[in-house]
Amino acid sequence: MTSPEQKGLVPFTRESLELMKQHIAKKHSEDQRDLKPNTDLEVGKELPFVYGNLSPGMVLEPLEDVDPYYKNKNTFMVLNKSRTIFRFSATWCTLSPFNSARRTTIKILVHPFFRLFILISVLIDCIFMSMTEMPKWGPAIQNILLGIYTFEILVKVIARGIWAEPFYFFGDPWNWLDFSVTLFEHITRYLLLGSNTIIFSISRNLRILKIIPLNQGLKSFTGILIHCLKKLTGVISLTLFFLTVFSLIGMGLFMGNLKHKCLRWPQENETATLHNRTENPYYMRETENFYYLEGERYALLCGNRTDAGQCPEGYVCVKAGTNPDYGFTNFDTFGWALLALFRLMTQDYPEALYHQILYASGKVYMIFFVVISFWFAFYIASLFLGILAMSYEEEKQKAAEKAKKIEPKFQQTSKELQGDKAVETKTTQIEMKKRSPTSVITSLNMLDDATAAIRHEEESEKSRKRCPLCWHRFAKTFLIWNCSPCWLKLKEFLHMIIMDPFTDLVLTICIILNICFLALECYPMSEETNNVLRIGNLIFIGIFTAEMILKIIAMHPYGYFQVGWNIFDSLIVFHGLAELYLANIHGVALFRTFRVLRIFKLAKYWPTFKILMQILNISLVALKDLVLLLFTFTFFSAVVGLKLFGMSYEACVCNIDKDCRLPRWHMHDFFHSYLNVFRILCGEWIETLWDCFKIAGQFGCISFYMMVILIGNLLIIYLFLALVSSFSSYNPATTEENEEAKNLQRAVAKIQKRINYLISKILCKKQNVSKETMDHVNAVYAKKSISDHTLSELSNTQEFLKDKEKSSSTEKNTMTENESQSLIPSPSASETVPIASGESDIENLDNKEVQSKSGDGNSKEKVKQSSSSECSTVDIAISEEEEMVYEREKPKHLKNGYRRRSSPGQLSRASKRGRIWQNIRKTCCKIVENSCFKCFIGLVTLLSTGALAFEDIYIDQRKTIKILLEYADMIFTYIFILEMLLKWMAYGFKAYFTNGWYKLDFMVVLVFCLSLIGKSREEFKPLTSIKFLRALRVLSQFERMKVVVRALIATTLPALNVFLVCLLIWLAFSIMGVHLFAGKFYECIDPTSGERFPISEVMNKSQCESLVFNESMPWENAKLNFDNVGNGFLSLLQVATFNGWITIMNSAVDSIGVNRQPNFEENIYMYCYFINFIIIGLFLPLSMLIGVIIANFNVHKIKQGGSNIFVTVKQKKQSRALRRLLCEESQKTIRRPGNKFQGFVFDLVTSEVFNAIIMALICFQAITIMIQSDEQSQNMNIALCWINLVLIILYTGECVLKLIAFHCNYFTIGWNIFDFMVVIFSVIELVLPITVGYYLVSPSIMELIRLSRIIHILRPGKGPKVFHDLLLPLMLSLPALLNISLLIFLVMFVYAIFGMYNFAYVKKEAGINDVSNFETFGSSMLCLFQVTIFAGWDGMLNAIFNSKWSDCDPDKINPGTQVRGDCGNPFVGIIYFVSYILISWLIIVNMYIVVVMEFLNIASKKKAKTLSEDDFRKFFQVWKRFDPDRTQYIDSSRLSDFAAALDPPLFMAKPNKGQLVAMDLPMAAGDRIHCLDILLALTKRVMGKDVRMEKMISEMESGFVLANPFKITYEPITTTLKRKQEAVSATIIQRAYKSYRLRQNDKNTSDIHMIDDDKEVQATTEKAYFDKAEEKSTIQSQI
Repeated sequence: MTSPEQKGLVPFTRESLELMKQHIAKKHSEDQRDLKPNTDLEVGKELPFVYGNLSPGMVLEPLEDVDPYYKNKNTFMVLNKSRTIFRFSATWCTLSPFNSARRTTIKILVHPFFRLFILISVLIDCIFMSMTEMPKWGPAIQNILLGIYTFEILVKVIARGIWAEPFYFFGDPWNWLDFSVTLFEHITRYLLLGSNTIIFSISRNLRILKIIPLNQGLKSFTGILIHCLKKLTGVISLTLFFLTVFSLIGMGLFMGNLKHKCLRWPQENETATLHNRTENPYYMRETENFYYLEGERYALLCGNRTDAGQCPEGYVCVKAGTNPDYGFTNFDTFGWALLALFRLMTQDYPEALYHQILYASGKVYMIFFVVISFWFAFYIASLFLGILAMSYEEEKQKAAEKAKKIEPKFQQTSKELQGDKAVETKTTQIEMKKRSPTSVITSLNMLDDATAAIRHEEESEKSRKRCPLCWHRFAKTFLIWNCSPCWLKLKEFLHMIIMDPFTDLVLTICIILNICFLALECYPMSEETNNVLRIGNLIFIGIFTAEMILKIIAMHPYGYFQVGWNIFDSLIVFHGLAELYLANIHGVALFRTFRVLRIFKLAKYWPTFKILMQILNISLVALKDLVLLLFTFTFFSAVVGLKLFGMSYEACVCNIDKDCRLPRWHMHDFFHSYLNVFRILCGEWIETLWDCFKIAGQFGCISFYMMVILIGNLLIIYLFLALVSSFSSYNPATTEENEEAKNLQRAVAKIQKRINYLISKILCKKQNVSKETMDHVNAVYAKKSISDHTLSELSNTQEFLKDKEKSSSTEKNTMTENESQSLIPSPSASETVPIASGESDIENLDNKEVQSKSGDGNSKEKVKQSSSSECSTVDIAISEEEEMVYEREKPKHLKNGYRRRSSPGQLSRASKRGRIWQNIRKTCCKIVENSCFKCFIGLVTLLSTGALAFEDIYIDQRKTIKILLEYADMIFTYIFILEMLLKWMAYGFKAYFTNGWYKLDFMVVLVFCLSLIGKSREEFKPLTSIKFLRALRVLSQFERMKVVVRALIATTLPALNVFLVCLLIWLAFSIMGVHLFAGKFYECIDPTSGERFPISEVMNKSQCESLVFNESMPWENAKLNFDNVGNGFLSLLQVATFNGWITIMNSAVDSIGVNRQPNFEENIYMYCYFINFIIIGLFLPLSMLIGVIIANFNVHKIKQGGSNIFVTVKQKKQSRALRRLLCEESQKTIRRPGNKFQGFVFDLVTSEVFNAIIMALICFQAITIMIQSDEQSQNMNIALCWINLVLIILYTGECVLKLIAFHCNYFTIGWNIFDFMVVIFSVIELVLPITVGYYLVSPSIMELIRLSRIIHILRPGKGPKVFHDLLLPLMLSLPALLNISLLIFLVMFVYAIFGMYNFAYVKKEAGINDVSNFETFGSSMLCLFQVTIFAGWDGMLNAIFNSKWSDCDPDKINPGTQVRGDCGNPFVGIIYFVSYILISWLIIVNMYIVVVMEFLNIASKKKAKTLSEDDFRKFFQVWKRFDPDRTQYIDSSRLSDFAAALDPPLFMAKPNKGQLVAMDLPMAAGDRIHCLDILLALTKRVMGKDVRMEKMISEMESGFVLANPFKITYEPITTTLKRKQEAVSATIIQRAYKSYRLRQNDKNTSDIHMIDDDKEVQATTEKAYFDKAEEKSTIQSQI
């Protein structure tokens, strides 16, 4: 073995220290200034094996630093047995490295057991922190722990020294934290004698974070997240800006409105006493005088607008009382408005605030909520996702680059170690592969498949290494059964059976049947069903047991348990047998839930399931440190919440509950505190925050909740993006099938072969099938993919379709891009139509290109002999694959027949009738392809769709509109039938019905016809309910929607297989829910109060049935329950969308047993079931699904050349123009006026100081709005009026000054027009009170108009550049977002119409009320908007669940209509909401993907060493400022400023003169430099040695010549480098000549002066020499 010394490990001695000091005393060389720390030799990482093995004398001893960067940094390093690097300082404020005390403390500090000891101490301390009541011996343990922490600090101080630089004690921020906490704990415990115990407890909680520096992986992830936070500063600033602006808008619109309530007002026939009471101000404060809806806690809100909430008869709307939600929900001050906007941004319980505002202010303000809840929340979330995704991709790239660097070192080391012993070499290689710093960079590497394979290899090698020799002998003797020849024959026979394909097929069927049996369990269940399921369970246990026994016999126990799946199968068998043994023991019902593990046996036969589980396993192992960091933070937050608010919940509980009982969500003990933190991280925090306000005040609660929300979501989003990134590499086409899956393929192929044989026997009527035919059949079916027959069918079918599309393309047929994106490949793409030569593609009717050439004799297209239909002359070209099938099927006598081709010659020989038919088809084709006809059909489509919105519950009262709609329906039907007939005539039946969009049109025509039939005959009246499908015709008429639908299909269908995997995971949780909660959600309800009877009064169902109120049984089941798998799925969906999940969890934790009355938190640990579901059943499957969708998105994006797949071709051109527009200067250049006064004003208004003053005024106005409040004093109103007057005068003055300076050019800039309109409205505001008052427009609206000038902050070139960079991805993805938004609106429209037809008369309760209902189209859209943001749909579904006599009245008379009843349809409601949630979720996910991918696209372009058109455009924009006369030259003296003014990547920061000189730029007369020469030089600097550089430079030169045909010629006379050399030479000559003259003229000067002059000349010469050297070195590095 090579000695360590030869590898660079040298002991640190006194000579080493002296040598280091000598090096430091010398001047650093040029190379040393460029050195950077080696990432492989960072503190905390393991020493690479290139430095050899550690000898015992090197362990725990000072060594010279092997990193060249630290050679002259006064440091030395120490290694422990694990080769972990520790670095210490050798001088300054510390003991000598050779001091025995310091050496001892260093050995203690770097020893692994010391860190382990401290970690155990911290974990013990964490346990004590989580205790609500400390045991008697607890203080003694805390004193011991405090002593341990103090000892640790002393060891670190002695070993490292006291200083605040790297490698000293105070150079590490974590040491600062330890020291502060320990010092504070000493002061509090021993000096203050227990006072301020809350502060003491909170300070101790910070010690939980000590776990982070004790784990290098956690520490690395923390550093990365801190780096991410730095990148997020711009996003956070922009978020705060928008939150502030929208909060001010909310204050202006809704201040004081939430206090409007319905107050009981005396009628004329009431006594005078009540009239006198109303004059008393206390009357309006009495809550019993307000109107309350049934079951509501707060009084009904109302408004004075016609579209706001109205009071019932006998009540008036007045401003009285307090705000809702304990007074915490309002817009009366800036703070509360900011909290409300933050709540809307995070989508926490938005439906409540949504209803409150619409009740109090009017439905028109839905626009405000659409902007906030949809656009603003979506945009901010996209920003955070985009920035974090960029950071994650950077870390992955760093990891990849590091892996490339490590691989050669690994190979070199392997060669050097080749001569050593084999075992030692093998061990070293394993350790080298194993060596990975626990930092995140290496963790991210593990996400690669190659690294995962290496890891798997390591584990197997390590397991063999750890297994002692005696165990090998034991296994060989007892676990390998080679007993006798008979036994071996039996083993071979069984091996043949278990390896037979039909065995795997039978086992797969048994697994599927077992899953079905598990899913059949329900409550109540008959005795026969129970017996069938019980017997079935016994049979399946027997089958799986037999499988295990047979495999053990066939493979030996040793071979059987070497396979992971066999171990899993054996665990399932042992569980089943144990369950049978423990069946009659009480309390083991939870044991039955593990039956769901049998579902995962399916993964062995399902390749998609298996590969996803493998990716998940690899990802979680790689991200284990991040998961641990997230858990550490949640634990820390729970403990802090416990210490901060635990005592307050107990002391002030009566402020929350009238019975002085702790609520379900509190922080009085650790478990509830942890649940509360988990709920906050799930996005549900506002309700618990209100409780916190009532018991602990606002400041502490806001601080704690914001900490948990912001930091917790940062960790969760980063973890989510890491998982999504790992799943985005999933490709079903590359999934390798295992042996079991191949066996299924073989078994199904054999079965199909036999079936085909029998069918052929029957069809051939007992004729013998030749051997050749059978061989052909065998070959065909042997090649069948398992995807045709197994669970992976859907994913692989997509690949088959892709191949089919490829093979169907022909040489002569050039399809357009729109055609290739169609739902079904357009048949017209390969048609030969013998009619008008101008006919175009029938799918993309906007495209006027001729897709096929008629009558081309040289065409090689294969054409079917039969035409589209009997009356069609369109010949359809078919693909090679279809041709093969067609040739096989058609009779032999037609094979050699002629193939008819339409040609002019044939047309001339046709009969007169044929010519007439051809002319008719030509005419029809011209009509349907005419642009006016298309516009007309599009208009009619929109009219027919819009007409559906008028058919609400009031249609019977509007007779005229009803009659008009009936006639309009008939007209629309006839028009669409006529259009369909015209297209049939033009294209033929087959061409028409093979186009997906025309099929959709045909279906809509059928809907029109059926609707008319339903209106004409009473028995067909239900057919009118399908009219909502008419709106789907819009899809086929507008290209934008067609593009989005195609893209969604392309990204979603391949992910369907993954969706089935996620559904299977949900099935497992649903079955578990049935086992745990079936029949346990029933409760005995008091009909008078609507509350549950306490368990002290009613204990079970029998006692409840004895209590009869009004002949009704009060024993009721929860509407959402787990009585069967279907209900379980619905309940889990509500938990997954966090709607109604609190109610479901409350029922679960209160449940006791079947037919037993629930009790408050009797089964509290059932919360764990829902926590596990949210993590395993929601978070992980969501990352799987989105990752696969992103993978499909990228695949199709690459196929389209990297362009966005959600935009049309026309929009792509528009987006390029938009990108060019965004890069242009923000305003046009306006020449300075010649007049002195105007010039002075021009200089004033264009100065930066003037603009800064105006921005300060705008911000000051925003501050004046912030300080306003509802019911503020009169003095405050007067002061604000004067401030507004001054601001209006100043804004007017600014406008006048700019008009003087710019004249008419003032109105050529959009921003100036905007400012001018604001000034006009502000002046009108001053006139309004004098003329008409504030009846038309409120003063708050005028204030908001003035506030709108704050948008100048987002103005490009004026506001912060980071804001422009963050808005750029949104603007570039705007066309795609608009297209997707149109599709969302269409989906909402269709579902709104369907909701009007089915739920218009549902009883108003829960989520159905006066604002959100399905009575009218507007109200339906309000409901659908709520569901789109996943808010409040559970309440609507609860109202629709009212289908029984006890909940609704089926005979209720609805005034103005013939419809009776107010009951809902639960089945239709479930289908309605579930389908809409899935569709809208899918669309919204793609919206996020579009924006995030735009972020990544911009980031990748910035990192790539290439230049885009935008970069050149920005270059010339800057050039205009330096060359206003367009001479194409600038002076060389301005070159430095010009280079510093450019944008990256051409930007060159100052000082840059040396680099510019080194570029050797040509210079013309007058020391001028041409713009093209500068641009070419900067391009070479950016591109480096890229192979594309020469081509780009030639294109730039030719492009410049074309753009500047009258280029100003010039003759370069020198270059910048020559000019610099000339200047240096001239300086040297001048100084030498000056020195010579001084010596000649002053001979009597002293020798000292002469020496000084010589030294000066020498110094000048040396400086010139070094300048030359520096210039040449710069040239070599730059050019």
